[in-house]
Parts: sequence; structure tokens; C-alpha cells
Amino acid sequence: MIVAAYSGGQQQGTMLGSVLTMKNADLFVELVATYRKHGWELRSALLQPATLAELQSQGILNEVPLKEAAFDALWFSRPSHNNREAWELRLLAQTQYALFETFEAEETQEERDDVRLEMEARLRDYAMGK
Repeated sequence: MIVAAYSGGQQQGTMLGSVLTMKNADLFVELVATYRKHGWELRSALLQPATLAELQSQGILNEVPLKEAAFDALWFSRPSHNNREAWELRLLAQTQYALFETFEAEETQEERDDVRLEMEARLRDYAMGK
């Protein structure tokens, strides 16, 4: 069961009519550092081929399980209260958007995988504007 979804915006500057955005590599490093500061561990990445190439060229993806996707997102997890495990799927974009779920200790890996696949589908729909 998905517990919460949240989003927030960040203002972007413009120059000569084009939007200035942070490079994916810089955003990746910033997000991972922020999440680590709060006790989260990067578990895997869902990346478009172009983003994957950019991150690999920067030598950033060390031993992170990767999955090709139509959007860029990062999976994080950390222990939660009452012997639960929290998972968050964070869109790799300047606009803050993530899906959050907690799993009970007795939930099977198959049940967890099914919920995570559902979360990936929801994030894909959001990212693709559906």
C-alpha cells in the first residue's frame, strides 16, 4: 500500500528564453548526499539511456544496481520505527517528487517487489504526464 506521495517546486531561472537546469550528474550527487545525511541508503537507480551515459562518464555510478527506464529516479531505503523498512522512489529532477512506502517485517520479498513495481508505474505516469 502506498502511504504517501508528495511534490514541491523549485524556482528555475531563465536566460535568453531557455531554462537553466542542473546537470543530472550534479543533481544525482546532491540528492544522494542529502538522503545519506538523513539516514537513507541508495539502493538502485532507474535511468534513461542518456542519463545513464552521463552518469557513467562522470564515474558516479559505483556498484549501484541499474534498470533502464523511460524516466530517471532513485530508490532509497532506511530502517523505520516498529521494525519496519521505509522505501522512497525519488524522481531525479529539480522538481521535488517522490513516492514513499513502509514495509512490515513479515512482508515477503515478493510482496515488497510488487509494491515497488506499482510505485515505479505511478512515478512513470507522473513523469510522462499521464
